[in-house]
Amino acid sequence: MGFGSRRSNDTEPEPVVVDPTGWMIDSPVADFLLMHTNEIKYMCMLGYTFMHGSKVFNSAKPDASIAYKFVNMILACTGGGIFVPIFINKIPVPLAQDAYIIAILTSFLLHTYAPVLREVLTKSGLFLFAGVFSYETLRSYVVCSLTAAAGAAIAPSQFSFPVFGPIICGTVAGCGGAFLPLNKGLEPIKGGLAPPMLTAFLGSAFYHLFLNTSLSDGCIEPGKKAHFHVALFFILVGLANAFGATAKVKKS
Repeated sequence: MGFGSRRSNDTEPEPVVVDPTGWMIDSPVADFLLMHTNEIKYMCMLGYTFMHGSKVFNSAKPDASIAYKFVNMILACTGGGIFVPIFINKIPVPLAQDAYIIAILTSFLLHTYAPVLREVLTKSGLFLFAGVFSYETLRSYVVCSLTAAAGAAIAPSQFSFPVFGPIICGTVAGCGGAFLPLNKGLEPIKGGLAPPMLTAFLGSAFYHLFLNTSLSDGCIEPGKKAHFHVALFFILVGLANAFGATAKVKKS
């Protein structure tokens, strides 16, 4: 038996890290906005495609064919998910996500065989609230995901990280469907930027710059928290526009 100091196998307990802003992502609301489950994601996909379908069917001529409406609806729902993956050499969303196509088909059938739902959308504030909430929740997910994907795919040039490329990709991700089909040209912005275009730009800029600068130093799970704020921003602006809470400028 040896004498002397005895080496202990016990290790010191690791210090407990307290996250002062953890409450942002530790709530049922955050679970929904960040779409932590597939069920929430599918629900938001259905709401997103239904809202886009409402715009497509309301703007289509009465004698427009079913094929025209269906293809137009696919382009409206997946415009950003087509452009951005092509920009960064990835597979476009409608080709990579079968669940998305199923959601588009379901919404298309609802608009085709139950057109009364579009009238309910204009009459029921609760239905409109649910549609806008799910629509903007999924749109924030698309903007943040594709902004992050572009940031990882684009090599930095003048700065330590790519600055403008990911922001441009995130902006297109949030409003690319407005420019499809491409024969529209720049007509969608002839009268100025629509709210989805402006929010997509601001959201992608905030998300990208926050994660890649000292603003996120010391922040635990900064990606989730930035996504949470982008989702809240999109939802608040979307609800304000849907319920007419925006300020109107009178022309002299």
